Amino acid sequence: MIRKLLGTVALATIILTGTAQAEDLRLMTGPQGGVWVPLGGQIKDMLEKSAPGTKVQSLPGAGIANIRAIQENKADIGFGNTISTADAVLGTGEAPLDKKHDKVCNVATLYPQYFQVVVTVDSGLASIKDVKGKGFATQVKGNTGELVARHVLKVSGLAYSDLKVGFTNSYSDSVEQVKDGRMQMFTLGTGIPASSVMDLASSRDIKLLDLAGLLADMQKINPAYKLVTIPKGTYPKQEVDVQTIGYFTHVVAACSLSEDIVYKLTSGLLANKANMSALYKDMAALTPQIMAQDIGVPFHPGAAKWFKEQGITVK
Repeated sequence: MIRKLLGTVALATIILTGTAQAEDLRLMTGPQGGVWVPLGGQIKDMLEKSAPGTKVQSLPGAGIANIRAIQENKADIGFGNTISTADAVLGTGEAPLDKKHDKVCNVATLYPQYFQVVVTVDSGLASIKDVKGKGFATQVKGNTGELVARHVLKVSGLAYSDLKVGFTNSYSDSVEQVKDGRMQMFTLGTGIPASSVMDLASSRDIKLLDLAGLLADMQKINPAYKLVTIPKGTYPKQEVDVQTIGYFTHVVAACSLSEDIVYKLTSGLLANKANMSALYKDMAALTPQIMAQDIGVPFHPGAAKWFKEQGITVK
């Protein structure tokens, strides 16, 4: 009788919560000052509502660090960058991505990322080469933006040893280093307009460097690099379009995460497009076809199930 009563209570709990798989999840986002933090807040709210009883802890992170965290069972869901995630899954990247990350599955591609090189107008810097011997602000290792920064320096004939480098855990810290004159060039990989760059532009006249001339050499390092355009007017006093190096943001999950949770995550990304595009306008263009892009990373079965319902077969 007691066993039957307990079974009835358990069944009632499942019916009330809508899922038998309420979980405590760790969601890795990005550095403060980038768009991954507020978008992560939306994903947290969406998952907690669609899977009652599930609690999501949103944590700061970075593209490479998030992939490593999932591989090391320290995170369940995270944002990633297509260029570095594919390298990690295949084990073909630079250390620490030179070993196969086989616990990471793709969920959905979201929008393009822009590698932005920002200088103050009064710095006199007109190219990457001009920063030799001067202050160069980037992020700590584990951030995809830092990896791209190294590649950009390399194809420009420079290395960190040629510069006065400031490694920071947040874009906001980099901006403060530029404001106080310690750094003359600030790089970051994120969406546009970046709140940290807007912050700098509110106190200093800024200029974005055009990197179109570096694309061919960048693609020799990683063929997934592409050219993207930061339209004029994106930032104050930006009077011309600026071409720069681009890649895509996507969402990843531990391959071991329940199919039900990842199904809800995938469907929720599109269902919450309006709320997410209010935080970052490029999300307004999201479609199932964009989400299902093949980036060389296997899809989680929960994501594949949702895409199949949209008439899209993924692998």
